[in-house]
Amino acid sequence: MIGWTLEKWQAAYRSGELTPAQAMKQLATALHDSERALWIHLLDESSLVAQAEALTDPTLPLYGIPFAVKDNIDVAGMPTTAACPAFAYTPEEDASAVRLLREAGAIVVGKTNLDQFATGLVGTRSPYGEAPNPFNPDYLSGGSSSGSAVAVSSGLVPFALGTDTAGSGRVPAAFTNTVGLKPTRGAVSTKGVVPACRTLDCVSVFALDVTDAQTIYHLIGQFDNADAYSRAAPSLQNQGLPSRPRLGIPKDLPWFGDDQAKALWERNLAAMSDIAELVPVDTTVLQDAAALLYQGPWVAERFTVAESLLTEQPDAVLPVIRNILEPAAGITATDSFRAQYQLAELKRQSEQLMCQVDALLLPTTPGIYTRAAVNADPITLNSQLGTWTNFVNLLDMCALALPGGLREDGLPGGITLIGDAWQDHALAEFGRRWQRHHPWQAGATGQMLAQPDSVAANDDQADTISVAVVGAHLTGMPLNSQLTERQAVLLEATHTASCYRLYALANTVPPKPGLIRNDKDGGDSIPIELWQMPVEHFGSFVGLIPAPLGIGSLETVDGRWVKGFICEPWAIDDATDITALGGWRNYIAQLKKKETL
Repeated sequence: MIGWTLEKWQAAYRSGELTPAQAMKQLATALHDSERALWIHLLDESSLVAQAEALTDPTLPLYGIPFAVKDNIDVAGMPTTAACPAFAYTPEEDASAVRLLREAGAIVVGKTNLDQFATGLVGTRSPYGEAPNPFNPDYLSGGSSSGSAVAVSSGLVPFALGTDTAGSGRVPAAFTNTVGLKPTRGAVSTKGVVPACRTLDCVSVFALDVTDAQTIYHLIGQFDNADAYSRAAPSLQNQGLPSRPRLGIPKDLPWFGDDQAKALWERNLAAMSDIAELVPVDTTVLQDAAALLYQGPWVAERFTVAESLLTEQPDAVLPVIRNILEPAAGITATDSFRAQYQLAELKRQSEQLMCQVDALLLPTTPGIYTRAAVNADPITLNSQLGTWTNFVNLLDMCALALPGGLREDGLPGGITLIGDAWQDHALAEFGRRWQRHHPWQAGATGQMLAQPDSVAANDDQADTISVAVVGAHLTGMPLNSQLTERQAVLLEATHTASCYRLYALANTVPPKPGLIRNDKDGGDSIPIELWQMPVEHFGSFVGLIPAPLGIGSLETVDGRWVKGFICEPWAIDDATDITALGGWRNYIAQLKKKETL
């Protein structure tokens, strides 16, 4: 069970290979043999089995699946410490995110270590020890969600909860070869979470692959009326990026001397260019926003959490954390308003930047450091790690940290996709494309992950419908915008069954094809694209289709039946049969060639 994804856990239970109680007995041994610095509170076998035996509904989506929780997130009956023993309290109820997961059948195994008060990106600022990097214990595991990331990377649990204010859900993902999903601010309730900066905090998800991370996000991304900072998701959210998206990459990148990080980034760019258009952009606005997080008044939010301790028991707070928080007492209301005005200007500038691209593609960090180096220079090196993470929550963006492979020294490095608020599902869809194109192993386990499936074209959700296009609506063709304007997402490129004929219709602008099924005389397998569209936009799309075209049912080469473009037979009397050309793109290419002669 070490390194199992959600699907493997579910398959084991479905087959009868294991029961949840049996699984928890086996897992307890691995948990208690694991690196102690991962955990602040770890449940024993009897507590794990008791949770398993309390489960009665095997149809629950996370039935019997274990997970870990960062110890600034409440779990009823377990101490919450935020890595500060003097701060500890024992909550009577679960944080909202934990409650939703337990209601889905998941089993909490323990509370994980973190940088004290979630203040740090290094994973070394805890009186409970330093969670070592599973690839090389001399190096950082990243923070502040160090224990959660390492627990997933080590294969002990398939997913874990972290938090993210300045990158705490992304930096550890990069250093442990895991996925870090940082949702839109307010998409996941922070009720029951010890604040770092309450106005910016997000509950994040660590997982071995993108599908699992998104599955957990689906379950916990619920509006919570009990959380004043919870936000209701829009009724319509983009479900994917274009088939070949424009990804903005920085024109200039600081590497702070880490040449191996730079080399890995360049290899990742080469691989990414196969599936996306890479567009160099000026990221000055992002860096200006990042500077506000620790050089502006938001550090005062952190101060409010530990204020009583800093006043009454200052030695209970680690010196490096005190050095960060104590200056906040001098920040004035005037300072706060000025910073808010500056942030509003930067937010407007960032919106203009994002209009140029479909998403940003950045290195998650500009490198990785040894634990010894960070302990010798804790402030500077920690700050450098936040180069490409600090601005995201301030600018109300979402992010998905993805494995980028291993460096020459065997350490992992990561890349991050960043989008506007509520683009979470779109980033995840493209993240699965990256995983199919550039596979990675399950954390530090050495086991290769199964390739994620693309969405099946005939698996329409209740609020979407799949449409097959054959001509002017194909990617890059003149009418493709009629799909993308309606938030349609490309599912796959495939072919019809081998009984169709394709015609170039006469007197159509732009040129349009007619697809006719011909069972009697035979035909060929015609290239098509399958797009998934929100149902609420389907009517307006169909309203744009002129006669003799319409929407009917098409058979694909693998026997599926999907909705798609068809043509009335009378229209082929003066049309040109182009079946032999092998698709509409070949026909258009032939027309353009004739025009140049």
